Amino acid sequence: MINTILVGFGFSATTFHLPFLTTLEEFNITGVVSSRPDDVRAVLPDVDVYATLEEAIATDATLFVITTPSNLHKDMVTVCLDANKDVLVEKPAFLTSEEGESLIALEKTRDGIVNVFHNRRMDGDFLTVASLLESNRIGDWKVYESRFDRFRPHVRDRWRENAGPGSGILFDLGSHLIDQALVLFGEPDHVSADVMVQRDGGQSDDGFNVTLHYGEKRVYLRSNPFVAVEAPRFEVHGTAGSFMKYGLDPQEAALRDGTIEAGVSETGTLVVNEPQTIEIEPGRYLAFYRQLADSYSTRRPVVSLEDALLTTRVIELARQSSRTQTTLSFE
Repeated sequence: MINTILVGFGFSATTFHLPFLTTLEEFNITGVVSSRPDDVRAVLPDVDVYATLEEAIATDATLFVITTPSNLHKDMVTVCLDANKDVLVEKPAFLTSEEGESLIALEKTRDGIVNVFHNRRMDGDFLTVASLLESNRIGDWKVYESRFDRFRPHVRDRWRENAGPGSGILFDLGSHLIDQALVLFGEPDHVSADVMVQRDGGQSDDGFNVTLHYGEKRVYLRSNPFVAVEAPRFEVHGTAGSFMKYGLDPQEAALRDGTIEAGVSETGTLVVNEPQTIEIEPGRYLAFYRQLADSYSTRRPVVSLEDALLTTRVIELARQSSRTQTTLSFE
């Protein structure tokens, strides 16, 4: 059993991590780091609550799940690695390539390993896209488009939307879309992007169009807060046909309602000669946590810091491309 400390007790911790940590027998929550002990004890009455990470580090817990604001991730991972603890950290694991390189170097000198929480590798629609590409059902792919749009036209007062390091939608949702594309296609040849602040009073980026160039092939990654109609979540077009799917993976909605299994079947449209409706693979967030448990036996991360470094490099190039209105080489 893996004695686990949950660092932070906000939406991410209680929605995306707590249900799995309390369901799977491989994990044992021994404590929570939080400034709101009453909130923690209302849900977990039998665990210890620590005011600081340093207090929790002194315990015999071996896994630390970091769900704090993004600008704190790098320093907290460093504290854990220096104490030879294992880590699961929310994306982005760090904010710059330099921070990522320093964490990778540190991890190599310590006993702890770091996993990055890219749970959307386990979205059912993404798994379906991956399967279609692997089986070559649409032929040689030429265009891949992934969107994560919302209708949120007004700025809210929360750290993800305020000014400051680690804020903005490119770090928040863009990290997921970029990671998924890199899993499918590897490193691009070039990156071009438009990163936007469009909402009145916006203090951080709230929309983006990122293009990854793979020779003549293109990957388009988009998010915008003014989309009040349902737009395709995925589009993939190739020499033999196309695939299109609407709607977000239902696992997050299920977790918000307190259920681990979504229990909702989804469909997409595959066009090869003629349109046909196909079933979307079930999502596997639970499998991510099972793989996480296995990784602490095998000592091989499910999502490594090296994976996160590639995503961060794309984000840096996207911001630079947007500022300079140029297409940049990925090196």
